[in-house]
Amino acid sequence: MKKYLKFLQKSLSTLFLIVCFSLEGATVIHAGTLLDGTGSEPTREMSIVIDNQVITRVETGYIEPEPDDVYLDLTGYFILPGLIDMHVHLSSEYSSKSYEESISLNSSDYAIKAVANARKTLLAGFTSVRNLGDSGNVTVSLRNAINKGVVPGPRIFSSGKTISSSGGHGDPTNSLRSDLSSDPGPAQGVINNSSDSFKAVRYRYKENADLIKITATGGVLSNAKNGQNPQMTSEEISSIVLAARDYGFKVAAHAHGAEGIKRAVIAGVDSIEHGTLMDSEGMKLMREKGTYYVPTLLAGAWVADKAKVDGFFPNLVRPKALEIGPQLKITFAKAYQAGVKIAFGTDTGVSSHGKNAEEFYEMVDAGMPEIQAILSATKEASILLGQNSMLGSITVGKYADIIAVSGNPLENIRILETVDFVMKAGDIYKSP
Repeated sequence: MKKYLKFLQKSLSTLFLIVCFSLEGATVIHAGTLLDGTGSEPTREMSIVIDNQVITRVETGYIEPEPDDVYLDLTGYFILPGLIDMHVHLSSEYSSKSYEESISLNSSDYAIKAVANARKTLLAGFTSVRNLGDSGNVTVSLRNAINKGVVPGPRIFSSGKTISSSGGHGDPTNSLRSDLSSDPGPAQGVINNSSDSFKAVRYRYKENADLIKITATGGVLSNAKNGQNPQMTSEEISSIVLAARDYGFKVAAHAHGAEGIKRAVIAGVDSIEHGTLMDSEGMKLMREKGTYYVPTLLAGAWVADKAKVDGFFPNLVRPKALEIGPQLKITFAKAYQAGVKIAFGTDTGVSSHGKNAEEFYEMVDAGMPEIQAILSATKEASILLGQNSMLGSITVGKYADIIAVSGNPLENIRILETVDFVMKAGDIYKSP
């Protein structure tokens, strides 16, 4: 008898859960104008139905919600997919104190900054980001916390520690005084041969990173003289790519100088970040290989502006910022005209978090049509991420990552700098 009662109690509990689940309604959005991110023209008066984090219906006209549905009236808004920024640094934000902070702050300090910056990014309409480089595995932990609902933020794809060469852009001991310097190795993301390349990739796998980021050339903000010289051999980059493929990683290559860009593209990296001094041969190689270009124009404009401020940058950094910053936009215009595939990325963390959408204006100002700029942050970005089955458009079966703005961004791209509504995976984080 007791056994029967226990069985009956368990059966009734299960039935109760099933009934409760079946009574939970969907979410119905009435969209004034929908730009779905597929490349189609915007459509008026559309309905979007969301259930269990994903989009289940997209229909013309305003369908009648069921009594148990959650209804969202966005008939006065322009609706787009959640935006994707393919190059951010959530754990930092550049200032005149950044070099001092690199030796005075702990990983825990950067983790706290990252939590605040992730929230700003999400509320700005960016529901997914690629975090390209940090220390202490901060953004891997932040990714996990966001996925568990501990803190709000965008969906993060983190490279963990950047892979660099000794003394290169990304060596954490670069230009420090001798008693603070050391000889870091693959565990710290520093390599000097092909064997090191394999070990560095395997460490990123061990640390649960999502992808690999390398610095194939010098950089602007590292306290070193050259911002464009090749800093990895072709063999080293090829070894990184080979190891990355074994572990299911894509590879993003920071590269300013033409030679370093070509080495990285030939080796098979998935994207070139910045690409400042890319020449016509490099563009041709990128078209042939299908390599994406992530331009980060906002960072170029920001460093060029700050380089005019006396004392803001160290003496080694200032001339690089003056030379390389303004060139980014010129190269971007040429690359777009040449048919290079482009994915949206800002290098935010150089400039201020939450202002990622200012990149759109820079792209349009350089000659890219508004629709293409938006697709670079939706459809194209999702393809480069390898997540286009679930992200990048408002279509059936994909995550309900949806934003709304009060005007038409195809007429005024700067409207994306003021997002009124943010939904990620069916949860609302910002509402008008």
